[in-house]
Amino acid sequence: MSPRRLAPLLLFVTLLAAGPALAQDKGSVTPKPLPPLTNPNDPSLAAKELFARKLLPSKGSAHVIGSYTKGCIGGAMQMPLNGDNWQVMRLSRNRNYGHPDMIALIKRLAIKAHKDAGWPGILVGDIAQPRGGPALSGHASHQIGLDADIWLTPMPDRRLSREEREEMSAVMMVRPDRLDVDPKVFTPGHVLVLRDAAREPAVQRIFVNAAIKKALCREAKGDRAWLSKIRPWWGHDYHFHIRMHCPAGAGECEGQPSQSEDEGCKASDLAYWFSDAVLHPKPPPEPPKPKPPMTLADMPAACKAVLHAADAKP
Repeated sequence: MSPRRLAPLLLFVTLLAAGPALAQDKGSVTPKPLPPLTNPNDPSLAAKELFARKLLPSKGSAHVIGSYTKGCIGGAMQMPLNGDNWQVMRLSRNRNYGHPDMIALIKRLAIKAHKDAGWPGILVGDIAQPRGGPALSGHASHQIGLDADIWLTPMPDRRLSREEREEMSAVMMVRPDRLDVDPKVFTPGHVLVLRDAAREPAVQRIFVNAAIKKALCREAKGDRAWLSKIRPWWGHDYHFHIRMHCPAGAGECEGQPSQSEDEGCKASDLAYWFSDAVLHPKPPPEPPKPKPPMTLADMPAACKAVLHAADAKP
């Protein structure tokens, strides 16, 4: 089966397995701690159960191990919850940790969003867990501190309460027919913020809904080289997803191949994403069998050391 024929089925499976961790899904003001594991050394135990219970990064300098969808990060840095031009959302998830390069990039983007787009700032969604690794819900990626979700809702010009950070919904940017953006909410400022993010040399890809890519292709002015980094992908109606290259010298980091430098704006580039099979995917005749969860043994061997390392100072 060709990748394009397979994609609607994969989308259906992904939506079934993703769980509630999107920008529009609520958090909890009073999150309950996860219960202790009966047998944390069980080799069949899902790795997500182990990494989700690590509340602090490991001690030591930052180092990335493995790939975006199968890896971990040691010595992660916490994104401060508040800055002059940013606020972190969904604090109950404890996913505001990343490689120091990613934290620095988000801070730069926050300043540029204020300067170039006139936004008060940005709302920061999930980056990674304190030691990366697979999460209990919501992401296959975000495992090595080099992925970050930024809400497409501008930051309000005030400090949000804890309740608002957990319960406020991001704004849907796509029309109900899914064929284009909603002009009432998608503005020239969004174009500038996405442009600023894509122009960061360390950024490899930015994932958005296909309707947003279509709008960027139509509205981008001047130097359009940055459009090559903007990629349509499932589930990015409310936020965009920044993915960075592996840091220099990170020999244990497994990056992705570089993509084409083409703008990706030809009708043929976008036609697939607006086909009926993608816009209205039909469930398979038989429910797919769930994949077995990733175990610690499935991950790079060095992630075991990261998992069991001493905590960094809070």
